[in-house]
Amino acid sequence: MKPTLLVLAAGMGSRYGGVKQIDSVGLHNETLLDFATYDAMRNGFGKVVYIIRKDIEQDFRERLFDRIARNFDAEYVFQTPEYGLTEEQVQKAAARSKPWGTIHAVLCAEKAIKEPFAVINADDYYGRMAFETLGAHLSAMPVDGTDHAMVGFVLGNTMSRSGTVSRAICTVKDDYLVSMKENTKIGYEGDKIISLLDGEKIELTGKEWVSMNFFGFSPKAFEEFHLYWDNFVTNNLNSEKAEAMLPEAASNIVSHNQGRIKVYTSPESWFGMTYPEDRATVKVEIAKKIQEGYYPEILWEK
Repeated sequence: MKPTLLVLAAGMGSRYGGVKQIDSVGLHNETLLDFATYDAMRNGFGKVVYIIRKDIEQDFRERLFDRIARNFDAEYVFQTPEYGLTEEQVQKAAARSKPWGTIHAVLCAEKAIKEPFAVINADDYYGRMAFETLGAHLSAMPVDGTDHAMVGFVLGNTMSRSGTVSRAICTVKDDYLVSMKENTKIGYEGDKIISLLDGEKIELTGKEWVSMNFFGFSPKAFEEFHLYWDNFVTNNLNSEKAEAMLPEAASNIVSHNQGRIKVYTSPESWFGMTYPEDRATVKVEIAKKIQEGYYPEILWEK
């Protein structure tokens, strides 16, 4: 059974200042998602599902989706503010404009997922090795399997000089995840890497393993995701900023003894589209990979 690639592409892009999911970075106006989808297709994935906002649908189709769909089995679903809420809860949360977070996005795509699946961010570059590794794991995974997986990256390889980044720092034992802690503001102070966590500055080594939201699950994981979401809504319905985070829900699978998460690692350096200044760097890195033959200059046949 070929796994599905699920792409989190409904973010607001507040730090970037625009719809970075479909900003062109390739030699022929390809987006970062073109390259991620291409890597997935070449490494055993059978389908891609994009999670987007309704307001970007037309641009998303014109600048990415229609091209992908001519070459690969592709569909998209919408992350809507009211999904997963009762009418009463929708009314109580009416003042909220910020999306509910990554686990909410994943739940919005549940009906489109019938097979083991990988989850990625739309604005991060992961590299071919990561797709090859996770694709192999998921291809051998039963639909009701409980041995899930993730690809971890070295923190120092995932930093940005343009500003802070959000990373989930992982505790790993014998190649399996023990826990993850979301650190939403990690940045440089001089040459030091500092995390601002719960109002306290913590110096990090840069050698920590972190999650970049590249996970692999069987559909059984949705059971724990629903429990996490229901608890989140109970405690945060009136919040305008709290987000239901995928790493936290994934960590609950382990802490609640509902499965294991195998941690594969990648030595590749991250690049992505967090800040406006990042786009120039991404374009240079993609051009290098094309020049080196890592990617063909023309990704898609039509």
